Amino acid sequence: MKSALCMIAGCTLSLVAASVSVPEAAAELFLGMLGPLVAAVTTTVLFERTYRRDPGELTPLMIKAFGAKMVLFGSYVGAVVTFTALSPIPFALSFCASFIALHLTEALVLRSLFAEAHS
Repeated sequence: MKSALCMIAGCTLSLVAASVSVPEAAAELFLGMLGPLVAAVTTTVLFERTYRRDPGELTPLMIKAFGAKMVLFGSYVGAVVTFTALSPIPFALSFCASFIALHLTEALVLRSLFAEAHS
């Protein structure tokens, strides 16, 4: 849970900094960050709980989460680009940067879980 709070705090700080730098794209930056943040926080909490309860269930959960993320991210990006009047370039840049940073964070959380188990 601590890692999820760190993700939220990091995204909030980077959103504030980006919005101050480029105020005309604040909505695009927010929506670009929102989808990856919700997905990363949800899966991180699920991964941590599952691993602590039954480590053998983590891999099947990760496979299901991967499939769900593919569908949800495709739908999310398509909906934002199609149904809003926002500029797609700042949205796409924010989405990609958030996606990469948050998935790297998820990988580091998993690495720390595995390291705890082997210590």
